[in-house]
Amino acid sequence: MRILPLAFAAFIAGMAAIGGAEAKGSGTEDAGKAIAIALPLVAGGISAYKEDWNGLATVATVTLATVGTTYLINHVVKERRPDGSDYHSFPSNTAGLAFAPSFYLWHRYGWEYGVPAVAAASFVAYSRVNAGKHHWYDVATSAAIAFGYDQIFTWRYRGTNITSGVYATPDAGYVSVNYRW
Repeated sequence: MRILPLAFAAFIAGMAAIGGAEAKGSGTEDAGKAIAIALPLVAGGISAYKEDWNGLATVATVTLATVGTTYLINHVVKERRPDGSDYHSFPSNTAGLAFAPSFYLWHRYGWEYGVPAVAAASFVAYSRVNAGKHHWYDVATSAAIAFGYDQIFTWRYRGTNITSGVYATPDAGYVSVNYRW
């Protein structure tokens, strides 16, 4: 399976990020941050591996739009974090960073890519709520924003539109060129 090397690389990157994280955060919180950072990189890597350059631009657009929107709302709405550290709880930038490429992978390449990605993004959301950095509705709003941008910008991947083949039989040879609309 072609996704296996990319998943392994994401796992190694996540473990390296966790290992280098400061000791002040919990393991779950650090793992959530590492996965949130790894998800856009993995989604972009999958698009590049498939030579889907339009998809690479799409995942960048969806992710930047989601993170930009959550950042803007986060600095306009003054919602206190559950741990009381500041007033930047609503919505979660980290959850938005995780859900944007996850929904992109599901919409662009199908459930085979989307289910593991959305599960990983859900873990990120759990880690943010569990660490007391966000309320459940903060991460749910970030997921909704990511889903909205995904629906606007992402189309299903169809691969190349031109296929060709050469076929030989005992009586003749055939060349075929097909274009899929």
